[in-house]
Amino acid sequence: MWQTAIDRQEIEVAGRRFRASDRPLLERLSDGEADGALRAVYAFLAEWFSPSPTVRVQTSGSTGVPKRMEVEKARMMRSAVRTCEHLGLRAGHTALLCMDLKYIGAKMVVVRALVAGMRLCVRRPSGHPLADVADPVDFLAVVPMQLYNTLQCAAEAERLARVRCVIVGGGAVDEALQRRLSGMPCRVYSTYGMTETLSHIALRPLNGPDASEAYTPFAGVALSLSPRGTLVIHAPEVCEEDLETNDVARLHADGTFTIVGRADNTVNSGGVKIQIEEDERRLKLLIAVPFALTAVADSRLGEALVLLLADTCGADDASLVARMKSCLPRYHVPRHILRVAEVPHTENGKVDRGACRRLAAEAFARS
Repeated sequence: MWQTAIDRQEIEVAGRRFRASDRPLLERLSDGEADGALRAVYAFLAEWFSPSPTVRVQTSGSTGVPKRMEVEKARMMRSAVRTCEHLGLRAGHTALLCMDLKYIGAKMVVVRALVAGMRLCVRRPSGHPLADVADPVDFLAVVPMQLYNTLQCAAEAERLARVRCVIVGGGAVDEALQRRLSGMPCRVYSTYGMTETLSHIALRPLNGPDASEAYTPFAGVALSLSPRGTLVIHAPEVCEEDLETNDVARLHADGTFTIVGRADNTVNSGGVKIQIEEDERRLKLLIAVPFALTAVADSRLGEALVLLLADTCGADDASLVARMKSCLPRYHVPRHILRVAEVPHTENGKVDRGACRRLAAEAFARS
């Protein structure tokens, strides 16, 4: 059922079928194609069909400097098979590619299409991936921002409802967005993984009768916690060595797990350890505009919590502080509120934590 011999794989892109013998043509198309999204697909396929056992990928840079990695094609295909098996993807289905092919999440969409025999529909990466898609789509991979934007537009939300299966990765899905999904007939899953695990190693349903706050790892994946309380992944099919993540996690007796936040997003303010993602989830219930929590150095507290807030927010600081006191634990209310034109994000929609810290540090250095 699954085609994992690269020299026998075929894929349909823009109405044309390509295989390994078409590599010279793909190389020419990757230079001459006018459509940038298609050009990137042709370039990746030329690399995929090359004799090299690896391909190049780039990490997102959401928590540090983006870096390039070489990953094994064989491991990528094993990961793709796991996902296709779990989601019931098969030959004849259509997968929509609407993310930047620099990143593993987008590359894995193409690899899943290759191993399952799916057609590939290609769109330029944008915040509205279904804006001009008329044909039926069976499989869609997006980041939370793309999903949020789609649900704001009635026509796009209607198209989303007809998608057979949606996976959301590259960032947390907040409660408000999950509530919007509760009535959608399509199956929507949040993914857990990173570049090193060749996309995801676990899924959690966001809607339907099985909707859950916990992730279920794929078969063959074993999990444990480090002394820091961070998740350790043992997934030999996709990752040669055990991988200690920076994600603070809770393991449950049924084999599932939940993510609390990133260890490097823990702020120590006056001896109180604050996991900023947990507090951001609470604040999303009362702040409707883009925001992020970060910290600046403080001579008394060590670190002081800062709320970066889009300047489109009409509420004054005093009323915001009063409302935050009602939903945050004691000593978790931000010491400073910094209104900004735009909250920094990486190219694939994640909050850029490093840029947030630098922005806050520069602002308070001038004050």
